[in-house]
Amino acid sequence: MAQKKLKYIAVAGNIGAGKTTLSEKLAKHFNWKVHYESTDDNPYLSDFYKDMRRWSFHLQIYFLNNRYRQLLQILEGEHTVIQDRTIYEDAYIFAPNLHDMGLMEKRDFENYRQLFELMSSQVQPPDLLIYLKAGIPTLVDHIEKRGRDYEGSMSLDYLKRLNDRYDEWIKSYEAGPLLIINADDIDFDENPEDMGTVINLVQAELHGLF
Repeated sequence: MAQKKLKYIAVAGNIGAGKTTLSEKLAKHFNWKVHYESTDDNPYLSDFYKDMRRWSFHLQIYFLNNRYRQLLQILEGEHTVIQDRTIYEDAYIFAPNLHDMGLMEKRDFENYRQLFELMSSQVQPPDLLIYLKAGIPTLVDHIEKRGRDYEGSMSLDYLKRLNDRYDEWIKSYEAGPLLIINADDIDFDENPEDMGTVINLVQAELHGLF
Protein backbone atom coordinates (compact mmCIF):
# COMPACT_ATOMS: atom_id res chain seq x y z
CA MET A 1 0.00 0.00 0.00
CA ALA A 2 1.44 3.37 -1.05
CA GLN A 3 2.09 5.92 1.68
CA LYS A 4 -0.45 8.71 1.72
CA LYS A 5 1.00 12.03 0.56
CA LEU A 6 0.39 14.84 3.02
CA LYS A 7 -0.97 17.81 1.06
CA TYR A 8 -2.90 20.16 3.23
CA ILE A 9 -2.57 21.35 6.85
CA ALA A 10 -4.73 24.25 8.05
CA VAL A 11 -4.60 26.56 11.06
CA ALA A 12 -7.93 27.93 12.29
CA GLY A 13 -8.61 30.51 14.97
CA ASN A 14 -10.11 33.86 15.82
CA ILE A 15 -8.62 37.24 14.88
CA GLY A 16 -5.38 37.59 16.84
CA ALA A 17 -5.08 33.94 17.89
CA GLY A 18 -1.61 33.61 16.32
CA LYS A 19 -2.41 31.68 13.14
CA THR A 20 0.17 33.36 10.91
CA THR A 21 2.98 33.04 13.45
CA LEU A 22 2.23 29.37 14.07
CA SER A 23 1.88 28.62 10.35
CA GLU A 24 5.29 30.16 9.64
CA LYS A 25 7.03 28.32 12.48
CA LEU A 26 5.52 24.95 11.57
CA ALA A 27 6.32 25.50 7.88
CA LYS A 28 9.93 26.25 8.74
CA HIS A 29 10.24 23.14 10.93
CA PHE A 30 8.50 20.67 8.61
CA ASN A 31 9.64 22.29 5.34
CA TRP A 32 6.09 23.13 4.24
CA LYS A 33 4.89 26.06 2.17
CA VAL A 34 2.58 28.69 3.69
CA HIS A 35 -0.56 30.09 2.09
CA TYR A 36 -1.46 33.29 3.91
CA GLU A 37 -4.80 34.87 4.56
CA SER A 38 -5.06 37.86 2.24
CA THR A 39 -5.15 40.85 4.59
CA ASP A 40 -2.46 43.34 3.57
CA ASP A 41 -3.61 43.42 -0.07
CA ASN A 42 -7.31 42.98 0.68
CA PRO A 43 -9.20 45.83 -1.06
CA TYR A 44 -12.22 45.61 1.28
CA LEU A 45 -10.86 45.04 4.79
CA SER A 46 -10.20 48.63 5.82
CA ASP A 47 -13.58 49.78 4.46
CA PHE A 48 -15.29 46.87 6.19
CA TYR A 49 -14.11 47.88 9.66
CA LYS A 50 -15.34 51.43 9.02
CA ASP A 51 -18.76 50.35 7.73
CA MET A 52 -19.47 46.65 8.29
CA ARG A 53 -23.04 46.73 7.00
CA ARG A 54 -22.07 48.18 3.64
CA TRP A 55 -19.01 46.04 2.97
CA SER A 56 -19.72 42.70 4.71
CA PHE A 57 -20.93 40.82 1.62
CA HIS A 58 -18.12 42.16 -0.56
CA LEU A 59 -15.51 41.16 2.02
CA GLN A 60 -16.86 37.63 2.50
CA ILE A 61 -17.07 37.01 -1.24
CA TYR A 62 -13.48 38.22 -1.60
CA PHE A 63 -12.28 35.83 1.12
CA LEU A 64 -14.31 32.94 -0.31
CA ASN A 65 -12.86 33.46 -3.78
CA ASN A 66 -9.33 33.88 -2.43
CA ARG A 67 -9.40 30.77 -0.25
CA TYR A 68 -11.04 28.63 -2.92
CA ARG A 69 -8.26 29.57 -5.35
CA GLN A 70 -5.69 28.73 -2.69
CA LEU A 71 -7.27 25.32 -2.12
CA LEU A 72 -7.23 24.48 -5.82
CA GLN A 73 -3.53 25.42 -5.97
CA ILE A 74 -2.77 23.33 -2.87
CA LEU A 75 -4.57 20.24 -4.10
CA GLU A 76 -3.07 20.47 -7.60
CA GLY A 77 0.45 21.21 -6.34
CA GLU A 78 3.30 18.90 -5.37
CA HIS A 79 4.18 20.45 -2.01
CA THR A 80 2.69 20.09 1.45
CA VAL A 81 1.06 23.41 2.32
CA ILE A 82 -0.09 24.91 5.61
CA GLN A 83 -2.96 27.37 5.18
CA ASP A 84 -3.52 30.37 7.45
CA ARG A 85 -7.31 30.19 8.06
CA THR A 86 -9.76 27.93 6.21
CA ILE A 87 -12.65 28.36 3.82
CA TYR A 88 -14.91 26.82 6.50
CA GLU A 89 -14.36 29.63 8.98
CA ASP A 90 -15.78 32.19 6.57
CA ALA A 91 -18.92 30.13 6.04
CA TYR A 92 -19.54 28.81 9.57
CA ILE A 93 -18.29 31.73 11.66
CA PHE A 94 -17.76 35.10 10.00
CA ALA A 95 -20.62 35.25 7.48
CA PRO A 96 -23.36 33.89 9.81
CA ASN A 97 -22.12 36.18 12.59
CA LEU A 98 -22.47 39.20 10.31
CA HIS A 99 -25.93 38.04 9.30
CA ASP A 100 -27.04 37.53 12.92
CA MET A 101 -25.72 40.97 13.88
CA GLY A 102 -27.84 42.53 11.13
CA LEU A 103 -24.73 43.47 9.16
CA MET A 104 -25.46 41.24 6.15
CA GLU A 105 -28.80 41.09 4.34
CA LYS A 106 -30.58 37.74 4.30
CA ARG A 107 -30.54 37.53 0.50
CA ASP A 108 -26.79 38.22 0.45
CA PHE A 109 -26.16 35.60 3.15
CA GLU A 110 -28.22 32.98 1.30
CA ASN A 111 -26.39 33.77 -1.94
CA TYR A 112 -23.07 33.46 -0.13
CA ARG A 113 -23.96 30.15 1.52
CA GLN A 114 -25.05 28.59 -1.77
CA LEU A 115 -21.80 29.65 -3.40
CA PHE A 116 -19.79 28.23 -0.47
CA GLU A 117 -21.64 24.90 -0.61
CA LEU A 118 -20.88 24.59 -4.33
CA MET A 119 -17.21 25.48 -3.88
CA SER A 120 -16.65 23.30 -0.81
CA SER A 121 -18.11 20.28 -2.61
CA GLN A 122 -15.28 20.58 -5.15
CA VAL A 123 -12.40 20.42 -2.65
CA GLN A 124 -11.28 18.20 0.22
CA PRO A 125 -10.95 19.16 3.90
CA PRO A 126 -7.51 19.50 5.54
CA ASP A 127 -5.46 16.39 6.27
CA LEU A 128 -5.06 18.01 9.70
CA LEU A 129 -6.89 21.00 11.17
CA ILE A 130 -5.07 22.83 13.98
CA TYR A 131 -7.40 25.02 16.04
CA LEU A 132 -5.79 27.82 18.03
CA LYS A 133 -8.18 28.41 20.92
CA ALA A 134 -7.70 31.77 22.66
CA GLY A 135 -9.60 33.82 25.22
CA ILE A 136 -10.48 37.48 24.68
CA PRO A 137 -7.52 38.88 26.72
CA THR A 138 -5.05 36.89 24.62
CA LEU A 139 -6.70 37.99 21.37
CA VAL A 140 -6.73 41.65 22.41
CA ASP A 141 -3.08 41.49 23.49
CA HIS A 142 -2.03 40.03 20.13
CA ILE A 143 -4.15 42.50 18.15
CA GLU A 144 -2.70 45.47 20.05
CA LYS A 145 0.87 44.22 19.58
CA ARG A 146 0.59 43.99 15.80
CA GLY A 147 -1.06 47.42 15.63
CA ARG A 148 -3.08 47.22 12.42
CA ASP A 149 -4.97 50.51 12.12
CA TYR A 150 -8.14 48.98 10.71
CA GLU A 151 -8.44 46.59 13.69
CA GLY A 152 -8.46 49.45 16.20
CA SER A 153 -12.23 49.88 16.01
CA MET A 154 -13.03 46.21 16.63
CA SER A 155 -15.30 45.67 19.64
CA LEU A 156 -14.87 43.09 22.38
CA ASP A 157 -18.44 41.97 21.70
CA TYR A 158 -17.51 41.21 18.09
CA LEU A 159 -14.54 39.09 19.20
CA LYS A 160 -16.65 37.27 21.79
CA ARG A 161 -19.36 36.46 19.26
CA LEU A 162 -16.72 35.00 16.96
CA ASN A 163 -15.17 32.97 19.79
CA ASP A 164 -18.56 31.48 20.68
CA ARG A 165 -19.06 30.45 17.06
CA TYR A 166 -15.60 28.93 16.88
CA ASP A 167 -16.33 26.82 19.95
CA GLU A 168 -19.58 25.56 18.43
CA TRP A 169 -17.94 24.79 15.07
CA ILE A 170 -15.03 22.90 16.63
CA LYS A 171 -17.39 20.85 18.83
CA SER A 172 -19.12 19.52 15.72
CA TYR A 173 -16.08 19.30 13.41
CA GLU A 174 -15.91 15.82 11.88
CA ALA A 175 -14.34 16.49 8.46
CA GLY A 176 -10.95 15.10 9.47
CA PRO A 177 -8.23 14.97 12.15
CA LEU A 178 -8.31 17.88 14.61
CA LEU A 179 -5.66 19.21 17.02
CA ILE A 180 -6.68 21.88 19.55
CA ILE A 181 -3.95 24.11 20.99
CA ASN A 182 -4.79 26.53 23.81
CA ALA A 183 -3.01 29.80 23.02
CA ASP A 184 -3.77 31.12 26.52
CA ASP A 185 -1.50 28.50 28.09
CA ILE A 186 1.30 28.32 25.52
CA ASP A 187 3.52 31.03 24.00
CA PHE A 188 4.95 29.48 20.85
CA ASP A 189 6.10 32.89 19.59
CA GLU A 190 8.40 33.85 22.47
CA ASN A 191 9.10 30.52 24.19
CA PRO A 192 11.09 27.91 22.22
CA GLU A 193 10.11 25.17 24.69
CA ASP A 194 6.43 25.90 24.08
CA MET A 195 7.03 25.76 20.32
CA GLY A 196 8.76 22.42 20.82
CA THR A 197 5.67 21.16 22.63
CA VAL A 198 3.46 22.23 19.71
CA ILE A 199 5.79 20.55 17.18
CA ASN A 200 5.61 17.31 19.18
CA LEU A 201 1.79 17.48 19.26
CA VAL A 202 1.63 18.08 15.51
CA GLN A 203 4.17 15.33 14.83
CA ALA A 204 2.06 12.85 16.82
CA GLU A 205 -1.03 13.77 14.79
CA LEU A 206 0.84 13.44 11.50
CA HIS A 207 2.07 9.96 12.37
CA GLY A 208 -1.54 8.95 12.88
CA LEU A 209 -2.38 9.95 9.29
CA PHE A 210 -0.23 7.23 7.69
